[in-house]
Amino acid sequence: MKKKPTQVYIEATPNPQTMKFVANYMLVPRDFFHDFTHPSQAEHSPMAAMLFSTFDWVKEVFVSSNYITLTKDQGVEWMEVQNEARNFISEALSNGTEIGTSIPEKADMPKIHTKAEDQEMVAKINEILDEYIKPAVEQDGGAIHFHSYTNGVVKVVLSGSCSGCPSSIVTLKSGIEALLKRALPEVKAVEALDE
Repeated sequence: MKKKPTQVYIEATPNPQTMKFVANYMLVPRDFFHDFTHPSQAEHSPMAAMLFSTFDWVKEVFVSSNYITLTKDQGVEWMEVQNEARNFISEALSNGTEIGTSIPEKADMPKIHTKAEDQEMVAKINEILDEYIKPAVEQDGGAIHFHSYTNGVVKVVLSGSCSGCPSSIVTLKSGIEALLKRALPEVKAVEALDE
């Protein structure tokens, strides 16, 4: 079997517990992701299963577009493990290790019935999220997913490096909420739901 030429570089994220491992090609299609928060969830992902079983410090594996974000145990320092993890990911990808079946980002979100009068607002919110917010959040190794809009309150789910990040509340309020309020005066607040 011919190996796939793979390069992986490391990027820090705002969350000190996560690190982003970026490949030189797409791992899953745009708007698809995997978020494995426990080894038992990795049964259909050879890559995630290998990361959990090889490194006991791995607490979460998140895959989106061309990167894998790993969340580490607090008792481990990145400087001790990041190069070994990068080399492992690079070798696994080069050998064709599968990520698993891709999940559309909204597939596991609860079905929220939007009132007819709010459908246009929801479309505008999603347009702003897709164009301005998602790319910035992905750059930090995370993902944001629209959940619902009711009575001026937008609810979103943060995952990847955003989940549990100390600065995610600041990002949510001073970044995401401020942008949505400026663009859409009907928006009164943005709240993050626990996954």
